[in-house]
Amino acid sequence: MEQYNVTGMSCAACSARVEKAVSKVDGVTSCSVSLLTNSMGVEGTASPEAIIDAVQKAGYGASRKGGSDEAAAPDSDALADRETPVLKRRLIASVGFLAVLMYISMGHMMWGFPLPPFFNGNHVAMGLVQMLLTIIIMVINRKFFVSGFQSLLHRAPNMDTLVALGSGAAFVYSTYALFAMTDAQVKGDMDAVMSYMHEFYFESAAMILTLITVGKMLEAHSKGKTTNALKGLMNLSPKTAVLLRNGEEVTVPVEQVHRGEQFVVRPGESIPVDGVIVEGTSAVNESALTGESIPVDKAVGDNVSAATINQSGFLRCEATRVGEDTTLSQIIRMVSDAAATKAPIAKIADKVSGVFVPAVIAIAVVTIVVWLLVGQTVGYALARGISVLVISCPCALGLATPVAIMVGNGVGAKHGILFKTAVSLEEAGKVQIVALDKTGTITCGEPRVTDILPAADVTEQELLSAATALEQKSEHPLAKAILQYSEEHQIPASPVTEFQALVGNGLTAKWNGQVLYGGNAGCIAQATTIPEEVQQQAEMLAKAGKTPLFFARDNQLLGIIAVADVLKEESPEAIRQLQNMGIQVVMLTGDNEQTARAIGKQAGVDHVIADVLPDGKEAVIRKLSALGKVAMVGDGINDAPALTRADIGIAIGAGTDVAIDAADVVLMKSRLTDVPAAIRLSRAALRNIHENLFWAFIYNVIGIPLAAGVWIPLLGWKLNPMFGAAAMSLSSFCVVTNALRLNLFQLNRSDRDKKLKHAVAAIQLEQQTGATGKNSGMQVTLHIKGMMCSHCEATVKKCLEAFPEVDEAVVSHTEGTAVVSLNAPADLAALKKAVTEQGYKVLK
Repeated sequence: MEQYNVTGMSCAACSARVEKAVSKVDGVTSCSVSLLTNSMGVEGTASPEAIIDAVQKAGYGASRKGGSDEAAAPDSDALADRETPVLKRRLIASVGFLAVLMYISMGHMMWGFPLPPFFNGNHVAMGLVQMLLTIIIMVINRKFFVSGFQSLLHRAPNMDTLVALGSGAAFVYSTYALFAMTDAQVKGDMDAVMSYMHEFYFESAAMILTLITVGKMLEAHSKGKTTNALKGLMNLSPKTAVLLRNGEEVTVPVEQVHRGEQFVVRPGESIPVDGVIVEGTSAVNESALTGESIPVDKAVGDNVSAATINQSGFLRCEATRVGEDTTLSQIIRMVSDAAATKAPIAKIADKVSGVFVPAVIAIAVVTIVVWLLVGQTVGYALARGISVLVISCPCALGLATPVAIMVGNGVGAKHGILFKTAVSLEEAGKVQIVALDKTGTITCGEPRVTDILPAADVTEQELLSAATALEQKSEHPLAKAILQYSEEHQIPASPVTEFQALVGNGLTAKWNGQVLYGGNAGCIAQATTIPEEVQQQAEMLAKAGKTPLFFARDNQLLGIIAVADVLKEESPEAIRQLQNMGIQVVMLTGDNEQTARAIGKQAGVDHVIADVLPDGKEAVIRKLSALGKVAMVGDGINDAPALTRADIGIAIGAGTDVAIDAADVVLMKSRLTDVPAAIRLSRAALRNIHENLFWAFIYNVIGIPLAAGVWIPLLGWKLNPMFGAAAMSLSSFCVVTNALRLNLFQLNRSDRDKKLKHAVAAIQLEQQTGATGKNSGMQVTLHIKGMMCSHCEATVKKCLEAFPEVDEAVVSHTEGTAVVSLNAPADLAALKKAVTEQGYKVLK
């Protein structure tokens, strides 16, 4: 995606106009314009020159971000709030002149404030001073008129057009009244002079501009805060690095570091680029990237990332990724690209914004004509029309979605959750099914020792010593698990001789004059007899999803060491949170059915789909997608097709680059609990967007009829143009401020989770995919009368689950049902009787 800066936009109508113009350029496949960041993202084969030319012809300015060889992520200087200081100066100057104008026009006329003697009875002079002061204020705020009338000439009126027309109409009519007053003065008609004095709207023309500037300044200040997270990330980037060149330390700008060069980092310093440690150990604070406050221990061979902080030891590292390739730069690019894209819900506002300003101008004209036709004066009718122009606010519509998206992305980035696009941030909250890859996602991804079962007359120490000696020369992952366990428990690896691998997954070697054997039951059975009780133990371990490894010395069985890819500590909690949201959780694995069911039960997933080949995950996701919106969570290369096929692909940050590239959401902490957190944040952002759109629509729906004077005949409600301008200036500020509330959202709080209204039925999922799970088998739904509360639900659930044929009973007093999952045919009359005996009535 090529990114561009766009200048001259003032409201949603502007961004819609630019987007429409660029989309018509040959070769452009997609275009999204952000009013919030004044940026544009374009995809396709069109040349930058053609795109910039299209923007300029539409009446706006454009320039390309960065060069052709980079993604052109913005820098912190590009996101600096330059608009607020300019608006602040304009506002201060405007208020100074407006105060004098208001003193003369309203202070003297309404409250009798004293004026210099020269003005006594000289109403023409007072009118001239008011006109001059208004002209000065109009010159100070000339941007409204330049932008407004330019866009009108390009047949694309925007918010500035409304302001310019409203203020300009008030000034022109007041100037007419002033010249008419001079004519009456010459003729000596003092009654007419006083009458024209009340027809002046100079203060309204000036006040409209000043109040809109107030709103613009508040809006700019609030918009500046929405990019704080992105600016904070950019400011983390170190400016210099200490390189080792010819044996000496040289400090250079970080841009001059090349891949393969070695750099040093002392305690308390930031790591300048991504690299791998070649000397030293330390604890590194990675909270800047992952949000995790606990430092991570690092040693030789471990990777380090730019912007993380070396807290304790001296490190010498080799640069592996520099410049735009560092992890920090990629994060910045993701957040920036997400801000430059549009969420589907924004299309509603875009469609309305495209016709909003012309419609408002038409309504203002009709308002003036109608009031003239019913006999009102020109000044009265004009005031109603001006009120319509200045109260309507397309800006609120245009900002409703992008500010919430930007703030939501910033909150996610702070917590190590990266949404690549606005679409992924919106759609994640609508997920109905979450498919989890087992290895590396639910489990740690590497085998660990889980059980040590020595044979009779053999100590645990003996078993471990023999196993460690035998496995030290093996490269098998299971061998590494045993060696890691031995290292943690300080069991030395004694030397062996004549080491060799046996046919059928076994090992043998000589150790202290004795022959050691290790491997599966079939391999060990060739060396010694395995007692029946030991075989039963091995079968129980296998059913629990563990791999039993047998060890023997000469013809003596030493025992079993069980190894398994263990669950991540947070996996069961993450799955429980997803289920509490009303989401069906499916585990995908290539393991056999027995092992998969055992791990699925430990994790608490709803469904297990086993024996899935690497290329079969995509087909499973396709089937799940037929039932509802699916999120796929994975970390490996073989997960990439499934991540792409899913509605939302979520990659574990510690996984492969291929998986991360294929995903829509990246979890930097590699924690499964961040999956429900991401969904929770998405739901909060979408809720905030709905609130913003509601406010923007309802404001205009209420404000425009009020300004037009619809309620004057019925209730006498009349809106002064100045109050209309004040309301307009605050509307966008309110929308942006509401979006900033997302910064306070606690995305790890699960106690407020709500279930989906349209959850996928478990039995339907199993029938579609052939999955097994809690609800596999037959189901019976009992319709029960008399349940009033959660206590009733618990009573019915307990009596039904007492039957051995019942796996689970899902009871709802609001629905009046009990959905009973059976593992075998059951006596329905007995189920009905059990419920009846608790004081409830089974209807059918």
